Amino acid sequence: MNSRQKFISAVQGKNQGRPPMWVMRQAGRYLPEYRDLKKKYGFLEMVKTPSLSSEVTLQPLRRFPLDAAILFCDILVIPEAMGQGYDFRDGGGIEMEFELKTEDCIDKLEVSGICEKLNYVKDSLNILHKELQQERALLGFSGSPWTLACYMIDGGSSNGFPKTVDWASNHPRKFNRLMEKITLAITEYLHMQASCGVDAVQIFDSWQSLCPLQHAWDWSLKWIHEIIKNLGLSVPVILYAKCADDRISLLQQTNATGLSVSHEVNLAKLRKSLPTDYLLQGNLPPELLETTPDKVKSETNKFLDSMQNDPAHILNLGHGIRPQAKVECMDALVQTVTGYNKEG
Repeated sequence: MNSRQKFISAVQGKNQGRPPMWVMRQAGRYLPEYRDLKKKYGFLEMVKTPSLSSEVTLQPLRRFPLDAAILFCDILVIPEAMGQGYDFRDGGGIEMEFELKTEDCIDKLEVSGICEKLNYVKDSLNILHKELQQERALLGFSGSPWTLACYMIDGGSSNGFPKTVDWASNHPRKFNRLMEKITLAITEYLHMQASCGVDAVQIFDSWQSLCPLQHAWDWSLKWIHEIIKNLGLSVPVILYAKCADDRISLLQQTNATGLSVSHEVNLAKLRKSLPTDYLLQGNLPPELLETTPDKVKSETNKFLDSMQNDPAHILNLGHGIRPQAKVECMDALVQTVTGYNKEG
């Protein structure tokens, strides 16, 4: 059985009688060994150095029996490869090298040769493929076109990304030209990840909730649908969208293999409205890992009970793990899940 078949087997509930389990990207950022590397090299150097990126990817698996390794990278490598670099603000948040203001700015963004510019990601994936030896699934990812556009248009982290919303609302020609370029770049990027043997890719539509419901498809989801259509059957796609459950049917229309759901959504209730074999991933609150091991065990058991041994559920958080997560809480989570059937 190859690693992709193992992934499909896991999401069908054949993973040793328990829910398959992994944690969302940035999964190692709470670990002391990750912090030591970051202090020595810095975040961007770790992302762009295959030996370091692969090391950070594997760190959580050395501590915990997780079922997948999630590539250590960053969603903003795409705009950087297109010609819009970025860094981190001293007080926190993203600072793009410049903000997009005119169509001339869009013209200067390059899509050709995107994978050559991101060759360090390919090298990281090749290292990981050899290290894992098909014993664990390997997952790649990308930000969604809408989420990347938010940073690119507003010039970095911004409360509500008002300039991006203005482009989408009042300047559709300019907005659509940008989205076409980003969509093409992401498609090429994910094709490259698939060629490296990843078992699935995740698309993070982290700012989906900023799209009014009536514009959710045109502003964001139709571009994800385009990516998935162009990827074909080359790789399963899990779509994460941070939003309420009022747009689940729209998310399904992207034809993603499955959905990763925010912790704001009642996953057990949602399951009842979907086909039993439709993949759902999630959705414990990240802050649970910042409490106590006893609370983690209690809340995780309640959650697993509510999912009733769902055969198409991947246990995960409802958002990325946070730096203040406690190692002992993560350990309690893993022990609770791996021992769930034994505990009844």
